[in-house]
Amino acid sequence: MFKKRDEKLGAIMKDVRAGIRWVSLVLFAFVLSACAETEFAAHVAKRITRTTEETPSPRYKVGDPYPIDGIWYYPAENYEYEETGIASWYGPQFHGKRTANGEIYDMNTLTAAHRTLPMPSFVRVTNLGNGRSLILKVNDRGPFARNRIIDISRRGAQLLGFHDAGTARVRVQIMADKSRAIAARTKSEVQLAAVGSPITVARLPKPAVATESLSPLPGAKSSPGIVNAAPAKAGGIGKSTVRPAPQRLAARTTSSPKPETGVVTVEPVTKTNIYIQAGAFGQFDNANKVRARLSPLGTVKISSVLVNGRDLYRVRVGPLSNVAAADQLLGRVIGSGYANARIIVD
Repeated sequence: MFKKRDEKLGAIMKDVRAGIRWVSLVLFAFVLSACAETEFAAHVAKRITRTTEETPSPRYKVGDPYPIDGIWYYPAENYEYEETGIASWYGPQFHGKRTANGEIYDMNTLTAAHRTLPMPSFVRVTNLGNGRSLILKVNDRGPFARNRIIDISRRGAQLLGFHDAGTARVRVQIMADKSRAIAARTKSEVQLAAVGSPITVARLPKPAVATESLSPLPGAKSSPGIVNAAPAKAGGIGKSTVRPAPQRLAARTTSSPKPETGVVTVEPVTKTNIYIQAGAFGQFDNANKVRARLSPLGTVKISSVLVNGRDLYRVRVGPLSNVAAADQLLGRVIGSGYANARIIVD
C-alpha cells in the first residue's frame, strides 16, 4: 500500500517538476523578448533624438540687451560694423551643443561667436599678425571675456594661423551684402515653415511678346554682336537671329570672382600695437583727468577722432608688447573704475 502511494507521489512530483521547467522556459523567453523590445525602443528613441539634434532649424536672431558679469550688451543689425581687438577660439568643450540661434556647433566648420551681431551673419576676420583673412558665419553669442571681441571655431583658428597661440590680433568687418542676403533667406524659411508647405510653381507663364523688325536705313551697317533682323514680310513678323559677340568683348566685361566663405586670402602685414582704451570723451578736460589718474599704470596718451561729425578724445594706455600684458593691464584699468575699458589693436 505504501509502495503504491510513494509511486503515485513520485509521478506527481515528476509532473510538477516538468511543469516548473516549462513555466521557467516561458518566463525566460518572455524576459528576452521584453529586453529586445526595450533595447529596440531605446535605439529608435536615441536615433530620433540624435537626428533631431543634428538637424535643428536655425533661426534669424538679433536678441534683446543682456548683462554678463555686470556688463550690458546691445545686439543690433549693424551693417557698418568694424572693430580691431583680440580673437580667441573655442572647440571640444562646445562641440555638438546648440548655438544661440539653434544650430549645432561644429568646431570643424567656419563659424564664429559674437556678442552683438545678428545671427546668422557673415564677417571677414583678418589676422593682423600674418595677413591671413577669412569669411566666417556668426551663429553664436560670445566671447564674454572683456578682453576678446570674437570667438572663432577651431577650424577657423587653424586657417587663420593662431590655433596654437590661442589668440591673435584681428580686424573684424561685417560682410553687409552677404549678411543681408542670409538674413532675408533665413526669415523666409522660418515663415514658410510656420505656415506649412507652400504651393510652388515650377515655371511661371511668360507673356507673348511680338516684335517687328525694321529695314535698316540706306547706308547703315549692322553692329556685330547684336540682333540682326531679317526683313519683315508683308502682314507678318520678321524672324530674328543673334550673331554671337567676339570673344574679346565677353572677356572685357567679365568681373573677377569675389572671395567666398572658406577661402583664405593674404593681405599685406603692417605693424600694429596693443592699447588699453579707458574711454572716449566729448570734452578734452574730462579726458585729461582720466589721463592723470591712469598715469601711474604706464604711458597714457590722448588722441582725437571725428565720429559722426563730433570730436571725441580717446584715452589709451600703451603700447603693450603682447596679449598677456594687455590682459593684465586691462584688469588694472577696470579696477581703477573704468568698467568699459577694452583692448584696442591699432
